[in-house]
Amino acid sequence: MPSTLAVFLVLGGLGLSQRSSTQKQMLSKPAIWVRPSFMIPKGRSATIGCRGAGEAMEYQLHFEGGLSALKRPKSSPVMNWVKFPIPAMTSHTAGQYRCSYRSGELWSELSDPLELVVTGLYDTPTLSVEPRSEVTSGENVTFHCQLATATSTFFLLKKGRSSRPQLRYGNLRAEFHLGPVTPAHGGTYRCFGSYNNHAWSFPSKPVKLLVKVPGDAGDTTFAPTEHTSSDYWDSYELTTGTQSQKDHLLWNHMIQNLIRLGLAVLVLVALMGFLLEDWLHRRKSQERAHRASRRGCRRRLRAQRALET
Repeated sequence: MPSTLAVFLVLGGLGLSQRSSTQKQMLSKPAIWVRPSFMIPKGRSATIGCRGAGEAMEYQLHFEGGLSALKRPKSSPVMNWVKFPIPAMTSHTAGQYRCSYRSGELWSELSDPLELVVTGLYDTPTLSVEPRSEVTSGENVTFHCQLATATSTFFLLKKGRSSRPQLRYGNLRAEFHLGPVTPAHGGTYRCFGSYNNHAWSFPSKPVKLLVKVPGDAGDTTFAPTEHTSSDYWDSYELTTGTQSQKDHLLWNHMIQNLIRLGLAVLVLVALMGFLLEDWLHRRKSQERAHRASRRGCRRRLRAQRALET
């Protein structure tokens, strides 16, 4: 009896430790991004991407705190992410998105928030800059954004991959102060009026700020080289971590999945070889038995004929 009790205690301890280790397992936070941009004109389509780690079996997309969609990754072993399409952007689909994924029985924590904005609502603001659009490095400049429609929230955005909107409040207009400016401030700016954080007006006409560098010979104006687009501002991913980390993670997953696929193919080929060898062996045995049976029949016939004669 004491030995039986000891066994039960050991097994119970093992089960408890396994449950504790399972509870301690944590899946890494997924990455979330959007194409072509976080700002989508009304009626245009967009695609949200979500990438998990390891063997992600299912993905969830959350919109404004509630579950919006479920999706499973494609069967391809290198596809460890999914796409959630938005066919037409409206004020009802603009807002905050997050995603999560499941591996086995575990669900990951939610990704960092992705804020999507619909543009092209109501009026178009006007944007101007003071004291002028060409300034010298070290000066202060002020952008004025004005919108006739009643609103008190304005955003200023510089074109470029690292740009993030600047927020200001004002009664029908807002001022954005920059300075002392450096050549890095040079570039093309637009402003938007906002009716809430995710519903913006049409963009203003672009205003280009040129920054002169004192002491440079010839044309001293300077503006960063920019990637231009006829329809959108620069498309970029809003993800956590650096691009190199994401690429490294994706590469590791691809290598692991390719190794698994190669091993599965080798096992399948070996199994087919064994089955083929067994089939050939059985067929030869059957043929030998059939030939032996026919020879026995012929011998019996000859013996029978000899007795009759």
